Amino acid sequence: MADGGDKISMDAEAVYDIPVELSVVLGKSSMQVSQLLKLGRGAVVELDRSVGEAIDVYVNQRLVARGEVVIMDEKLGVTLTEIIKSDRSP
Repeated sequence: MADGGDKISMDAEAVYDIPVELSVVLGKSSMQVSQLLKLGRGAVVELDRSVGEAIDVYVNQRLVARGEVVIMDEKLGVTLTEIIKSDRSP
């Protein structure tokens, strides 16, 4: 008789192909449209975060983690440093 572990594994596999939107927010900035239109190549936009400060990781527009930017093979990545527990009940 199975202990139920196989059923949990099969249930988890059912969600593997569901697409989710992952967003990593380095920081935010506010500006008027006129300022935005003046931006050109090489323009620098100051963000509300400092170097070394944790970045936010969202899944489907919900904050789920915080992390740090890393460089892997000349590409940017994120190392998760904190998982955010949800107060929402299922």
